[in-house]
Amino acid sequence: MKNNFSIGVDVGGSHVSCKVIDLDTRQFVDGGFNSLSINNQGSKESVFETFAALITPCIQQIGKENIIGIGLAFPGPIDYENGIGLFTGENSKYQNLNQVNIREELSNCLGLKEKQIRFINDATAFAAGEYFNGELSGSNRSLAITLGTGFGAAFLDKGIPVISDNKVPKGGCLWYLPFDETIADDYFSTRGLVERFNSLSGKGVEGVKEIAELYQTDEIAQKVFTDFGNKLATFLSPWLQKFDVDKMVIGGNISRAYNLFEQAFNHGLNQEGLNVVARPSSRLEDSAFIGAAMLLDDDFYHSIKDQLKLM
Repeated sequence: MKNNFSIGVDVGGSHVSCKVIDLDTRQFVDGGFNSLSINNQGSKESVFETFAALITPCIQQIGKENIIGIGLAFPGPIDYENGIGLFTGENSKYQNLNQVNIREELSNCLGLKEKQIRFINDATAFAAGEYFNGELSGSNRSLAITLGTGFGAAFLDKGIPVISDNKVPKGGCLWYLPFDETIADDYFSTRGLVERFNSLSGKGVEGVKEIAELYQTDEIAQKVFTDFGNKLATFLSPWLQKFDVDKMVIGGNISRAYNLFEQAFNHGLNQEGLNVVARPSSRLEDSAFIGAAMLLDDDFYHSIKDQLKLM
């Protein structure tokens, strides 16, 4: 076995998952997958116990001597260059990792060197994975968005994240921008869709999947998805134009229902005179694994290292 394997870790709010990737082929290793529930409000000790329980079996399967390192796709705010948590409570996740050197803690509990552990924003990892192996392959200027618990986004110029540029919002993010008397994260997310459907219908669904299952027979479900597609196009259009996006990919759990708002979304883009190729991701979480694991490819890592300081 050759020493060219990396572990990509996707850190979510309710679960953490990882896969082993062969960096030469950018393919997953059979059986090199694990996923666990995590309490993001748990103590520092409990969070790292979960990380250790998640990653250790994959290291054992491949052999520590064959693992170049670990790349973690982590929701912010984090000092991604140094691996230090900056969770002061704004997003109500992982507050007990605030000011914690996550790299050092993982190094200690996994028995790896600190230089073998690297970090990237979760939305950016998804975008990079889609560029390497997915819908954004061959793109010059692309946008990846994730629609789920929150609203993630990453702009790429030939696969390199663009964080600080007058053609993208500050930080290369969209979630905090004003929209419809609130912010985009409150509207283009699971909670936004669910709240609008429940408010209009008087029902009490808990997830987007339930609304999607009602779509064929429920006019309010149809109205909510059509509204979602129209307004997503309205919101994104100025940035698609400004960054001159040629390809766009949509991920996150809401993308599983893309066929229910695709027509409205594309109609909205056409109304704005845009001819952007927009597709749902067929890989979803797998793209985040690839993007995170590719941090251990030194050429890629050094090409984005300056951007990590700005995420």
